[in-house]
Amino acid sequence: MSKVLIIGEHDGKTLNPATAKCVTCASAIPGAQISIAVFGADTTAVATQAAAVAGVKSVLRIDRPENEHPLAAIFAPQVAALAADFSHVFGPSTSFGKDLMPRTAALLGVPQVSDLMAVESAYRFRRPIYAGNAIITVEADSSRKLVATVRVASFEAAANGGTATIESKSLSAALPSHTRYVGAKSGSTDRPDLQTASRVVSGGRALGSAENFKLLYSFADKIGAAVGASRAAVDAGYAPNEMQVGQTGKIISPEIYIAIGISGAIQHLTGIKDARTIVAINKDAEAPIFEVADFGLVGDLFQVVPELERLLGT
Repeated sequence: MSKVLIIGEHDGKTLNPATAKCVTCASAIPGAQISIAVFGADTTAVATQAAAVAGVKSVLRIDRPENEHPLAAIFAPQVAALAADFSHVFGPSTSFGKDLMPRTAALLGVPQVSDLMAVESAYRFRRPIYAGNAIITVEADSSRKLVATVRVASFEAAANGGTATIESKSLSAALPSHTRYVGAKSGSTDRPDLQTASRVVSGGRALGSAENFKLLYSFADKIGAAVGASRAAVDAGYAPNEMQVGQTGKIISPEIYIAIGISGAIQHLTGIKDARTIVAINKDAEAPIFEVADFGLVGDLFQVVPELERLLGT
C-alpha cells in the first residue's frame, strides 16, 4: 500500500486546480491512500475544498502564523516532518511546487523525480526530457521515500464529490529565520489565471512593442482568455516574466491556445503541447508553429486580430 501526501497549493481562499490534478496522478498508483496537506494561517476554507476532491482520504491542516505566506524555506521543514508517515510526497509542477519540492527532497536526503506525466506503478513513471521531444521511463528506489512534482498539464483535475476527513496537525519542525516575507506585487487584472485558464491568447516578438500587446489584451477580454507571451517577447520587454509560456516559463494545457506572432521555437512548443486545440496566426507561412497547429491563418496580425475582434462583437 502506498501512502501519498499531496501538498495543496492555494491562495488562502481557493484551492488551486493543480492540486486536484495531483490527486488524479496519485490515484493511478495501485492501492494509493491519498492525503492533502494545506499550510496557512487559517486553512478552514481550502481544507473544506480539498476534502471534497474525489479520491482523497484525509486532509491535514497545518495552521500557524508563519505559514500565512507560501515561503518554500518555511514550508519545507514542515513538509519533511509531515512526510514521516508517507511513502510518497507529491507537489504540482507549478512555480509553487518547483520551489518547495526540491527543498523538501534535500531535507529528506532523497532525489526528486520531476514532471511525472504518467504512472506505470508505485515507483515507475514516465516523464519528458529534451524539451518534451522524448519521454523516458524512470524507476525510483522503492526502499526510499519518493518526492516528486506532477506535470499538471498531463492530468485532468479529479472531480468533486469526496468526503475526506479533516484533521489539524501540529508539527515541531524548527523553522529557519534567514527567510522572511516582505511583500508581493503583481499586475491587477480580471483575466483568468494563465496556469489554469481554458482559453489562452499569446503574443510573440512580432507584436513589436509593449504598447502593441494591448491588441492582445483587448482580444483576450473579448473571448474571456488569459494572456501569455513567448520568451522572445518577454526578453524584449513587451510582456512581464509571469506571462511567459514555454520550457522556461509556464507549461499549460488550455482547451484552446491562440498563438499570435509566435514563430514556434521548440522551447515554446514544450509549454503548449498538451493544449487541446492550437490556433496559429503568423505572416510567415513557413513558421514552425504551423506544424503543430490544428488551425493556421497566414496573415498580418495587425489586420487579422482587429478583424476577429470586430466579428466577435457582431
